[in-house]
Amino acid sequence: MSVPRFSVIVPAYRVQAYLDECLESVLTQSFTDVEVIAVDDRSPDFCGEIIDAAAARDPRLTAVHLSANVGLGRARNAGLERATGDYVLFLDGDDTLVPGALQAIADRLAATAAPDVLVYDYARAYWDGRHARNVRADLLAERDPQVFRLAERPELLRLLMVVWNKAYRRDFVAAQGLSFPPGYYEDTPWTYPALLSAERIAVLDRVCVHYRQRRSGNILGTPGEQHLDVFEQYDRVFAFLAARRLERWRPVLFVRMVDHLTTIFNKGERVPRHKRAEFFRRARALYVRYGAAAGAEDGVRARGDAGGAVRAGHGVRARTRHLLVRLGTRRAFQLLGATGRLLSRTRDLAARAVRRARAGCGLLYYRLQLRLPLDPHLAVFAAYWYRGYSCNPAALEARARELVPGLATAWIARPAYAHTVPPGVRVLRPGSRACHRALARATYLVNNVNFPQDVVKRRGQIHVQTHHGTPLKKMGLDLADHPAGAAGMDFAALMTRVDRWDYSLSANRHSTLAWSRAYPAEHTTLEYGYPRNDALAGPPLAPSARAGLRARLGIPEGATAVLYAPTHRDYLPGHVPALDLGALARALRERGAHVVLLARAHYFHDAAPAGAPPAGVLDVTAHPSLTELCLASDALLTDYSSVMFDYALLGRPIVIHAADWEAYRLARGTYFDLTAEPPGRVCRTAGEIADAFATGAHAAPAAAAQLAAFRRRFCPYDDGHAAERVVRHVFLGEAGRPPVPGPGGVARGVPGVLPRPAGSAVVRSE
Repeated sequence: MSVPRFSVIVPAYRVQAYLDECLESVLTQSFTDVEVIAVDDRSPDFCGEIIDAAAARDPRLTAVHLSANVGLGRARNAGLERATGDYVLFLDGDDTLVPGALQAIADRLAATAAPDVLVYDYARAYWDGRHARNVRADLLAERDPQVFRLAERPELLRLLMVVWNKAYRRDFVAAQGLSFPPGYYEDTPWTYPALLSAERIAVLDRVCVHYRQRRSGNILGTPGEQHLDVFEQYDRVFAFLAARRLERWRPVLFVRMVDHLTTIFNKGERVPRHKRAEFFRRARALYVRYGAAAGAEDGVRARGDAGGAVRAGHGVRARTRHLLVRLGTRRAFQLLGATGRLLSRTRDLAARAVRRARAGCGLLYYRLQLRLPLDPHLAVFAAYWYRGYSCNPAALEARARELVPGLATAWIARPAYAHTVPPGVRVLRPGSRACHRALARATYLVNNVNFPQDVVKRRGQIHVQTHHGTPLKKMGLDLADHPAGAAGMDFAALMTRVDRWDYSLSANRHSTLAWSRAYPAEHTTLEYGYPRNDALAGPPLAPSARAGLRARLGIPEGATAVLYAPTHRDYLPGHVPALDLGALARALRERGAHVVLLARAHYFHDAAPAGAPPAGVLDVTAHPSLTELCLASDALLTDYSSVMFDYALLGRPIVIHAADWEAYRLARGTYFDLTAEPPGRVCRTAGEIADAFATGAHAAPAAAAQLAAFRRRFCPYDDGHAAERVVRHVFLGEAGRPPVPGPGGVARGVPGVLPRPAGSAVVRSE
């Protein structure tokens, strides 16, 4: 077997939302002479399974599963032990390689005659879609000499000292005995020795890595005592200098060390409050220990040209910080940082005060209500921007009233939809004083979309985001690259609303992974099934009840009722119907098919059409319950609406109208190719749809097999008891999870609190 040119090592721990994209960014490179070694560092989420799935798809990927969580450095070591390539690259599981990166790296290695280390550039990829190239990209200029030692270009030490922006010749790594130590900041005692030991270094002036800037879940951004590991890491660096007789580099590395330590200390979210005094004492101890040997007089005076290159950019504030570390005056150091933060906070408070002043009397009343205690027995529900009683919140509200003693429920609905709210549930008009009071004082707030931006998340208040369907189309932050779908979305404001969530509901693993990527925040995901589907997954309607429902809807006796429920097109101006239903109904009659079309418009286009519907078409847009429409119908015709995931539970035929699939997927973005993995027959034209229903092809064995596979994938937990599980977990504090999916893919078992098998369905979103 030939040796691959590159070994790319990918450690994975709690990066389920990003890992598949990371691995695909390597495996889909135009340069294919690569092996990928993905190391599951005993991650408690789905990382291991994602790695296994990728390995099954591509033999170039080797899956490594560690028996215990050992940390990022040792996980990389485990991958390094299995590497066979000429060069080793490291890529963190939430970052990605830019298309064409491996080819550019390979070309540069060839042009520079196989250096020991090649340094390339990166760009920060922010959660709101922005990309920003490394601000010190100028240091990577490809000038003569093209291959050099660090002493010839010491300014490279001003780059971010990370392992993943370099390619290392594997023979060089082995000869130098390079390996990662345990603990945080493990890149430090690898990167400095690698650069200092290399006889031949080259640079590539090209962005090769997108360095993801996560909103939450980043290891180095997580507070903890582990941040004190940095002191041992620098002890290792200076021990390396002593062992290799590289004393001339002490002044340079001393400056970089003090810069690094002060940066960590100033990141208030990193070092816990009770450890900050210890951190500063240890920083001063390192200053004294290595500063004297480095000949540093004021913390920034390093000797020689190398020191000058590293000092570039050191202003008065940096010099002051170094001096305060040297003197050990922590309070003065903190005061210096607090001054800058105070100025920034003052500006923020002033801007916030202006916004509040403009909010009006209603919000003033709301603010006053926020000062009063929470009502532990009040729960407020809403759905679809106050369009009435429906979806997952409605199912939860009904079950909560049954199961939670003393609970009072209220529903926010516009006046036009107030009639949909059942008796016993208080109706709140949006913007009213009663609504403001309830939002301020309810302990539970449940919605399938976000509450308005002005709603404050109070301590002790519990927000439940139920969502309103399994996602086919891209959502949330995943729309950053799809402006037609984003429609000017303010991603920062969106994530402020997402930060209020305590729970996010999911019907399947596909949704869990999509939500954790689209809405990254520190909420708990309940992969329990969808409450709104309990009626679809439970016992079937009695024949008499179904007949009565069909009669009320006006479905002729003996007719095949096809529910037509299309989705919205973001890329089209206004509402352009995708199908001429009158023509379709006429074509069906001409083929002898006794079919009636139940037309259900998307809620963005729920205004009643002008005139009477065509023959063979019933307009059911105003019907308050989509669930009842599903139960009454015999088949579903849709394009890309999430109703298909719910309807699959009925086991009735589904036909997909995909006339504009390519345009829709390009404009909106989708999480998978529906035409390749459909829940039934896929039709491109109205003629194909008519033929499918007229000939019975919509219910043929091949279509039924597709539906069964679709149901296994997307409906594993829908057993009729999802609402009860959620209510018991959220309102009653009884942690539970769905039954294990049965052979048909749909869960079966005793409702309520159930034993938790291995692999918890309650996961933290990253």
